[in-house]
Amino acid sequence: MKNLLTIDSVSKNFGSFTALNNVSINIPEGCIYGLLGPNGAGKTTLIRIINQISLPDTGKVFFNDQELNASHIRQIGYLPEERGLYPKMKIGEQAIYLAQLKGMDRKTARIELKKWFEKFEISDWWNKKVTELSKGMAQKVQFIVTVLHKPKLLIFDEPFSGFDPINANLIKDEILKLNKEGATVIFSTHRMESVEELCENIALINNSNKILDGNLDKIKKDFKTNTFEVAVNSPNAKNLESKLKSEYETFAPTFRTIGDNLKMNIRLASSQNSEKLISLLNSNSQLIHFKEVIPNVNEIFINSVQND
Repeated sequence: MKNLLTIDSVSKNFGSFTALNNVSINIPEGCIYGLLGPNGAGKTTLIRIINQISLPDTGKVFFNDQELNASHIRQIGYLPEERGLYPKMKIGEQAIYLAQLKGMDRKTARIELKKWFEKFEISDWWNKKVTELSKGMAQKVQFIVTVLHKPKLLIFDEPFSGFDPINANLIKDEILKLNKEGATVIFSTHRMESVEELCENIALINNSNKILDGNLDKIKKDFKTNTFEVAVNSPNAKNLESKLKSEYETFAPTFRTIGDNLKMNIRLASSQNSEKLISLLNSNSQLIHFKEVIPNVNEIFINSVQND
């Protein structure tokens, strides 16, 4: 798959502090890419470099196979975590102004903005000032300004911050629609459930270093621990529990016995296989549920950062 954005060995220092250390990431065209990491890891510095707000000390960034340059700015839409609307300026006029900075003519910008304002049911905000709006309302306006010029690359930094669940879902649906129409999306957030739902690929940065990247499904498989979620019905649940504990690397705290029902997570050693476990369970009980445990993004995030 062709990469829309290639970050090649990028480093950035601020005095004696290293914000990014030789980071390389490939972002495939047309994907939704999760850029993850703890606070202070270096994510915002990398985003600022992609937007040419700052320059790397070493390394290069390539956009659509060309070294990143000023002409690419119009092909990028950036929604920062800290919103940047002018508080005293009327919303409609400043939206047109910001659209013009991205290369749209005034007439086209006005027509397209009216469509978005109608879609988001905010047409009566046109002549209001930002100071008259709630944080969530202002974020709707800035989201519109970010996507209005139909950029090839959209960068969202905590896009759901400040939104109630209904409006967060509205923004999520619009992001998915824009991606379906061809936009590549970089999605930076601490909401791991959103990453789980939206992202095909991720990169994890910690202490200025990239410590993990790739296809999310593959990463999940790589982090599997040969653990299975099991539920059985057995008249001799206690005896079965003892037998399983003696033969398998079982997470004891997950055992729960309710009458003849036994629910547990069982971890197999590398030399053991699930077929033998199923056979043992069937010979001593009625097997109700058997499923391999796949780690979620939150577990992968915590595990990777703590072990870095």
